[in-house]
Amino acid sequence: MGSYLEFKQINKYFPGVHALSDFSLKADSGIVYAIVGENGAGKSTLLKILNGDYLPDSGEFFIDGVQQKFTKPSEAISAGVSVIYQERQIILEMTVAENVFLGDWPCNKAGKVDYERMNKETEEIAKSFGLDIAPDVKVKSLSIALQQMVEVMKAVNRNSKIIAFDEPTASLSGKEIEILFKIIRKLQAEQKVIFYVSHRMDEISQIAQKVVVLKDGKFVAMRDQENVTDDELIRLMVGRPLGSVFQEIQSEREIGEVVLEVKNLTTHSVKDISFSLRRGEILGFAGLVGSGRTEIMQALFGLDHILSGEIIYDGQRYIPSTPTHAIEVGIAMVPEDRKTQGIMPNISVRGNITISILRKLLNKFKSIDVQREEIIAQENIQKLSIKTPDSDKLIAQLSGGNQQKVILARWLVTHPKVLILDEPTKGIDVGAKAEFYRIISECAKNNIAVIVISSELPEVIGLCDRIIVIRNGSISGEVNQTSATEENILKYAMIDLQETK
Repeated sequence: MGSYLEFKQINKYFPGVHALSDFSLKADSGIVYAIVGENGAGKSTLLKILNGDYLPDSGEFFIDGVQQKFTKPSEAISAGVSVIYQERQIILEMTVAENVFLGDWPCNKAGKVDYERMNKETEEIAKSFGLDIAPDVKVKSLSIALQQMVEVMKAVNRNSKIIAFDEPTASLSGKEIEILFKIIRKLQAEQKVIFYVSHRMDEISQIAQKVVVLKDGKFVAMRDQENVTDDELIRLMVGRPLGSVFQEIQSEREIGEVVLEVKNLTTHSVKDISFSLRRGEILGFAGLVGSGRTEIMQALFGLDHILSGEIIYDGQRYIPSTPTHAIEVGIAMVPEDRKTQGIMPNISVRGNITISILRKLLNKFKSIDVQREEIIAQENIQKLSIKTPDSDKLIAQLSGGNQQKVILARWLVTHPKVLILDEPTKGIDVGAKAEFYRIISECAKNNIAVIVISSELPEVIGLCDRIIVIRNGSISGEVNQTSATEENILKYAMIDLQETK
């Protein structure tokens, strides 16, 4: 017989935030429930209550009709709950088997850890999933994908009846995602209750049977996956379809004179790149991963050495020597990898915003004018709708979308003439994407020339005035708004692949 989980009128408050508001839901076994909603909708709070990380301020929840009140994760585990977070909860220096049995190592008659049994049972679990993982290797030697699988094996070994996945595919490749989905379907067939938190619509359509929508901490709707469209889900999450956001972006915006002209730019990665960029224009760069899109921008920002070619910026010849030089002349770049190239995780939101203008914040005593710094931080927190209790909050404690807004604010305070955004909405949900599109539009309306690199074709088509397609380090084509279709862009991006077939 299957299990069920039921939430009744759950409320959770944080300073200035009603994270969950009278949330109610009943989930049955043998069904994958996708939990969707924009950043701040309450998805993570719900999982943390289920996992015993948070106590609800009011309301009740039940497992198989028995009321639960977890005060710590170990109590949730004992009740048959496993939450697999995006940040893995494994010990890298331990073996696979030691992690799978973590907290419950079996002992033999002599009172010593029974490694033989642990290894044997771990191997059986791995084989049942079709995974080639040796039980006695240290977890640190495994790929990110296999480390994720160890988390799932741990849940299975505990015989968990409720398993929740929090953005499980964020670090996985296409093939690895297929393996994960195969495992989830196996767990579904074993009549587990499965929650799947994700912002990736294509994955939800593949793995879920029900879609639960949250907005502002409230239950909005539950739909059968096979009967709901992406447009309807987006409307439920953000209040309107993304198409209307794109229409607003393209309206009431004037494109001015050329601010940047690149002629026959060649580096070790790209060759003969030529294009122009105008004030108030949003110029897209599309192409396959590894095509050279990012390398072009790194050259403009002083990160890659230029072998030949010419750049005219603001009417004068420009030779980018360092990122500092680029910033000084008014060129800013938000990098693709937010975690390793963008945020400074152990610094506050305020510090992350103002790091780019610290020299301008020095007073006559050569120390930081703290009052002025706080005013600038607060202005940008409000302008970009950054969800944080205060500017002293560590940026690492914010959601991905809000971290990305902080990085964008860091460069907007420099008052750039050219703003380069490399995969600006990567890893953030559709609600945050809609906000980013509006922010990008505002930048263009304020006469900033914007370059957007994106792998999401609907994004560059809806957002950009023109799209330049890169293939094998060179420009293979350009499309404008009237000719911008996914088919046209892919034709330019993949023409070499087609010719070799």
